[in-house]
Amino acid sequence: MATEIYRDAWGIPHLRAGSAAELAHAQGLVTARDRAWQLEIERHRAQGTSASFLGGSALAWDRFARQARVDDTARRCFADLERRDPGTARWVRAYVDGVNEGLSGSAAPEFARTGLTPGRWEPWTPLGVWLATHILFAGFPAKLWREQVAVHLDADAIGLFATDGPGTSGSNGWLVGGERTVTGEAVIAGDPHRWIEDPGVYQQIHLSCPEFDVVGLAVPGVPGIAHFGHTGTVAWAITNAMADYQDLYRERLRRTGAGVEALGPDGVWRRASRHTETVEVAGEEPAEVEIIETDRGPVIIGGPEGIDGDPAGPAYDGGQADPADAGDPDVPADPTTPLAPPVAISLRYPPRVTGDLGFGALLPLLRARRVADVDRAFDRWAEPVNVVQAADTEGGVLHRVAGRVPVRAEANSSRVVPAWQPGHEWRDWHVPPRAGLTDGVAVMANQRGPAEPLGVEFAPPHRADRIAALLAGKERWSAADMPTLHTDTHLASASPLLDHLDALDDLTPEAAALRDRLRGWDRRMDAGSADAALYAAVRGAVVRRLAAHPAFAALTTPPAYPEVFQPWLALVPRVGFALEHLLRAEDLYGIDRPAAVRAAVEDVALRPPAGVWGDTHRLAPWRALEPEQPYDEPGLSGDHDCVLCTSGVPGLTDRAARGPAARYVWDLARREDSRWVVPLGASGVPGSPHHRDQLPLWLAGDLVPVVTDWARLKKETDV
Repeated sequence: MATEIYRDAWGIPHLRAGSAAELAHAQGLVTARDRAWQLEIERHRAQGTSASFLGGSALAWDRFARQARVDDTARRCFADLERRDPGTARWVRAYVDGVNEGLSGSAAPEFARTGLTPGRWEPWTPLGVWLATHILFAGFPAKLWREQVAVHLDADAIGLFATDGPGTSGSNGWLVGGERTVTGEAVIAGDPHRWIEDPGVYQQIHLSCPEFDVVGLAVPGVPGIAHFGHTGTVAWAITNAMADYQDLYRERLRRTGAGVEALGPDGVWRRASRHTETVEVAGEEPAEVEIIETDRGPVIIGGPEGIDGDPAGPAYDGGQADPADAGDPDVPADPTTPLAPPVAISLRYPPRVTGDLGFGALLPLLRARRVADVDRAFDRWAEPVNVVQAADTEGGVLHRVAGRVPVRAEANSSRVVPAWQPGHEWRDWHVPPRAGLTDGVAVMANQRGPAEPLGVEFAPPHRADRIAALLAGKERWSAADMPTLHTDTHLASASPLLDHLDALDDLTPEAAALRDRLRGWDRRMDAGSADAALYAAVRGAVVRRLAAHPAFAALTTPPAYPEVFQPWLALVPRVGFALEHLLRAEDLYGIDRPAAVRAAVEDVALRPPAGVWGDTHRLAPWRALEPEQPYDEPGLSGDHDCVLCTSGVPGLTDRAARGPAARYVWDLARREDSRWVVPLGASGVPGSPHHRDQLPLWLAGDLVPVVTDWARLKKETDV
């Protein structure tokens, strides 16, 4: 049969073909037509070449991508896929062929603005896109932050700042078993929280061939439907497990006549691979990048001369000597002396070690008919590590962790560890934990759940507790009920600050009136709420005062690490997201917290916000190019710890760059009763009627019907 492309009323593509390979070709073709500029951006990010047209602002990422060996790892993983799973490799090639066909002669306006022509995709490019999208997903730079806190405060302070921090991404998800639904069949719903981008990070799509018929949310540039899908008889969804599966090693490096050597845990200096690459930078001179890889992994910070010229490096060993150094004439017993060998930091991450990026799971997911099929497919999953929920029409349910987490020393998970000391090697892989349902439901919201043995920091429990409480409030649920959970704005994490506020007396009349008003606040972060705006203003003022306290002075200047890691090291966001813990701690390094809250309330009372929460809490999607016709970005309800998780940075900005990158409701009784929505629209082409047509629905918490009846679709073309 010819491959057919249909569209529904929202411009969502529905593809029908005679085989999985033909369907992959059509998926690549349609994605290139709808998201040509987005695909160009993602290819360049995976290759570390985005500065060639975006300029110096993209250089930090390109350096990291080159040093972390993203493109090289993708090539390795695709070569391994061809050896182990040639059928999946051919399917990926078919997708890439479709992308290249769709990109040829693309009329996307961004190409004309930049003078670019679309580049060619290679068979491994989808793997590079996947890796570039997720390599920072687990937030390994948080280990750099913990190192700073431990050195400049103490190890106990690490827990005070432990939150779902500014660099990570999360999600909500819940499974309601058939015994708790009006139909007797399960419902799965949720929303992934990621950076809101224009075009969006998820693509609504329907893929149909004799082997399978699946609707779901695809990642543009990657074939199939990995994260959220519904085959008619089984559906699945994921959230970030908050697992720790990437390690950072302090490396001792030295130059020799033959290149670079690294000191291993056995006390032996071994040759590291080394070469240089040139990064082209639009409007500037090219930049040279030295690429070094030790037995642990690629060096991503520093080099043989140390970190930014400091031979010992920031926070070197906490000032402690290493027992492993004893007796080595080339290594002083005290590594903080000027003669200490220079330090760099390397990254060890599973695909670089195994050559497997988990693409072997993608086709089995599409072919799944029952929960057991989904379960077996996720056995092949590599990264990112996720919590998976699935249900089928026969009553089967699944709640498990999927992905590869190494077994190693506990210190590896929390801090940067010395490569020259034994005991920090990877020994095996953890068996992914499993869980069940409680009272007929399972909730996943990045909290300490089934993935707890695999992680260090998790999201506060507020979102998960709120979802569970809402689900407990009614005995039977339907798919149509789920938006009431998606859009809940109750902010439980406000309690510590409100408790401090409530205890204040001897305030000025204006501050007392503000305190009394917040005493009566319903704790809902609604866009139209003036009280929510007042609370946010007080919170921001408290955050700034705490961050400016001399007790934290040593944390105000991040170490000389590359720019790409700075969001994890900035003090104000760290205080903002950890405010709940900092206000409740028994002692906070002598900081007078009531005085800080008092001063903040008095400041806000003198200059209160003039409007409502949505006036400052506005959508700020990321774009590689700013639009020629600027959009009036809307005000948002929600906040970081609300179920409606639209996240600004308390103390820094109320503008929200993160939030629900999609919403979905999978109904196992009738797939046609399922619903979904994305923040903007199905098309990435500015000016298209489907570029931003879902935004009003997304803002209101409404959803678009999932259409699977071909008679209700409009045929676009045969290919």
